[in-house]
Amino acid sequence: MEKKLPKIYSKKAILGFSIFLSTLFGGVLLFQNLLDVNKKKEAYTVLGISLLITVLTIFIVNIPENPKSSLSYVCGIAGGSFLSYYFVPKYFPNEEQYPKKGLWKPLIIGAVIVVILVTLMIYSASLENY
Repeated sequence: MEKKLPKIYSKKAILGFSIFLSTLFGGVLLFQNLLDVNKKKEAYTVLGISLLITVLTIFIVNIPENPKSSLSYVCGIAGGSFLSYYFVPKYFPNEEQYPKKGLWKPLIIGAVIVVILVTLMIYSASLENY
């Protein structure tokens, strides 16, 4: 009898969320994958590394006097690639055999977070004008 594998987020999903939201978001997807296969220690290691990469991204993006959003995409690509092409094959060597989780839940969560952050930015900017 064949053991049923849990659903996981794909390597492409982890990379995409890392690029367009942050490496932390991609790291959370990989964290969830690792928890689903009972690799708790590895899950927390990946989460810590993705948090560190996100903090480094914030510093790198804010180094120039006029921060460029393109730097955050470059950092997202680098961080997401590290998560997708180093950690996924390391912990899921046969990733293609796992059924894939749907992306609606993380997309909705990501959209809500972005809306909240944009609203806070607009609100804070309007307070500065008073």
